[in-house]
Amino acid sequence: MIRSLNAGVSGLQQFQTRLDVIGNNIANSSTLGYKAGRVDFGDSFSQTLRASSGGTGGRLSLPGQQIGSGVTTAAIRNNFNQGAVAQTSVNTDLAINGDGYFIVRDSITGSEFATRAGNFNVDENGYLVTSQGYRLQGYNDLELSTVGDLKVDASVRPSTAGADAKMDGYTITSNGQIRVRLDDENSTEYNRGQILLQRFSGPQMLTKEGHNLYSGIAAAGPLGGSESPKPEAPSTNGLGQIQTGALESSNVDLTSEFANLIITQRGFQASARIITTSDEILQEVVSLKR
Repeated sequence: MIRSLNAGVSGLQQFQTRLDVIGNNIANSSTLGYKAGRVDFGDSFSQTLRASSGGTGGRLSLPGQQIGSGVTTAAIRNNFNQGAVAQTSVNTDLAINGDGYFIVRDSITGSEFATRAGNFNVDENGYLVTSQGYRLQGYNDLELSTVGDLKVDASVRPSTAGADAKMDGYTITSNGQIRVRLDDENSTEYNRGQILLQRFSGPQMLTKEGHNLYSGIAAAGPLGGSESPKPEAPSTNGLGQIQTGALESSNVDLTSEFANLIITQRGFQASARIITTSDEILQEVVSLKR
């Protein structure tokens, strides 16, 4: 009887965990670049009443007898499939069509994070930054050789450009190049830098840090290895292309989430019923002697 009580309690605990994950998915159904979570259950430790034995000397083989002790949460995984891409027509809104993550850096601590959310903007110093001020990473020189914080300005320019020319506009191409246009007599246009992307062989090792950011880059099997991860240009090494003026939406499927919500609710109720029934039987046992 105690075993059934423990099994019922474990069911309540694990279905509550699943309910928490489903609730978080639904709450983030409109969060840019959000990846839905999923709870995988596993059976808990089983008590062996009789070990299995093979048949010998004409004796029949006997299967083992085990009674499980309930359920446990085996894993909470993220679905890293791409979400729908929506057009915004904002120059600094970027979506990745295909595999890959933007890499952003906290300029104060130096910590780097991966993200699929491309709602960047240009700050007062010309850096491409997230809503938290983290700077987008890529090649930040004319030779496209030095990786660092990306800028959208005319502070670095070809020697042929006018000395007093100012930036007249810019575009970001599908391969991540930041094309700056000057207002000199030749309307000089050149590559100010290039956005780089990172991909992972084990994205399940990434850790959600909030604000659409992931840490644990080294543990997730990045390009270049865990010791020195090396992001690369879009459309190379299996990386996707960058779509300018667009954002990736959450990949939460509300239809599936509400269906799972109903299943989880019924599972929770069934587990609670196990506890109630076990309690009623224990009460009968206690009442045998009056």
